[in-house]
Amino acid sequence: MRLNELFLSIQGETSSAGLPTIFVRFTGCNLRCTYCDTTYSYYEGDAITPEDVMERIRSLACKRVCLTGGEPLIQPRAEMQALLDLLATEGYEVSIETDGSIDISKFNLHPRQRFIVDMKVPSSGMSDKMHLPNLQHLVPERDEVKFVVGDRADYEWCTALIDQHGLDPQKGYQLLFSPVFGEIEPVELVNWVLEDRLDARFQLQLHKIVWDKDKRGV
Repeated sequence: MRLNELFLSIQGETSSAGLPTIFVRFTGCNLRCTYCDTTYSYYEGDAITPEDVMERIRSLACKRVCLTGGEPLIQPRAEMQALLDLLATEGYEVSIETDGSIDISKFNLHPRQRFIVDMKVPSSGMSDKMHLPNLQHLVPERDEVKFVVGDRADYEWCTALIDQHGLDPQKGYQLLFSPVFGEIEPVELVNWVLEDRLDARFQLQLHKIVWDKDKRGV
């Protein structure tokens, strides 16, 4: 596996927003979203073993870990599973931020581990790459579905997808909505969610508010 960066920060998004978290960013991505803010992760990084990743995680003395990228699930599957197994053995809470194009059913998650599936909207240019069967493999009350919205058409695409695939929050599905940074005003998205009485979590990227939006390692 190839590691781009590993650092301690606060979680900027998801249901863990604001909590101290170790970010493990892997190298490489199979998508090229128009609004990607981590293009440096496409190619930069060094080879590393799951055991060496764990050693670096332990040194930061935090029990919350986010595996991200790029796209973490394009790393060799056996090595990624080995890392998940090691994290479970040592009692870490783990979120895996995946781009929606990789089959999540091939990975065995342990208690305290969950997927954050970032479904790519039309304005990303990658919505046709989504592996829609993933939506049937989500575990309600555990996994979360994230939508990063750039305009009204994106929002309507998201709500149609939610309806078509039965992602009903009343059944435990956890929905996350955030605006593409700098593309639309956050209040627009908030108003759409409230007008539709959509039971979803609105979120902003806290790390871009606390630090400069282009700062790395935060």
